[in-house]
Amino acid sequence: MSEKKAPFFVGYLGVPKALKSFLLKVSLLIFAGFTAGAVLAGATQDDPGQAGFRFDYERQTITAILETKPYPLLYVTESNDRIKAGHTLMLSGQDKTPIMANLASLEANEVKISGVILKRGELDMLQVAGGKRGVEDLKKQSTIPPSEALGKWRLQGEICDGKCLAGAMNPGRGLAHKACANLCLLADIPPVFVSTKPIEGNEYLLVAGPDGGPFPRELYHYVGQFLELEADIEKRGDLLVLIIDPAKIKAVE
Repeated sequence: MSEKKAPFFVGYLGVPKALKSFLLKVSLLIFAGFTAGAVLAGATQDDPGQAGFRFDYERQTITAILETKPYPLLYVTESNDRIKAGHTLMLSGQDKTPIMANLASLEANEVKISGVILKRGELDMLQVAGGKRGVEDLKKQSTIPPSEALGKWRLQGEICDGKCLAGAMNPGRGLAHKACANLCLLADIPPVFVSTKPIEGNEYLLVAGPDGGPFPRELYHYVGQFLELEADIEKRGDLLVLIIDPAKIKAVE
């Protein structure tokens, strides 16, 4: 009596009939396993919320007073259907293109600036259109609205780059998120502190250095970490600005 041989797969031959059912079941199990793993990994991530480029607004042209310290800001002086007078907008260039050099000479001038709005909650940013289409100097010197001091606050939260936070990308975690955010900050994109508790109804605060200038590069290692800090806060138009104190900031494990 001949002994029954077990099916054996050879790469250059067809799959034995006895193995086809087994391979199909294994393939389905592997597919189901990867699918379940992807769903579980996604479930562990924070909900990034609703944010992004507001292409439905179409290109916006805004008349405003420009301030460049700590980062380019617009104090809107003329309302339109989307943007109201008195609103304060942060600015960014396209992608990670710096814009400070193009705007530095326009401090306190009235300007017309065109671009696309990014929006997350009460946080608005204008990505300025490239070339001469983006900025028009109205040749009219004006006065930057005075800031309002709100005192010293103790806060917890995270420093992100304002553009990705506003919706250019969804905020992430870990080293990749930190590296991307720091590249944005190097390109004059405003850093934003995301507070765990709202301050005067705002959970997003523009971050300035201890002298009121840009966020210091020596503190970039704090970007993307959960932080506890004490800082002065001031109000510029309807935008809150956190004046960082390097001695009063620490990462929380």
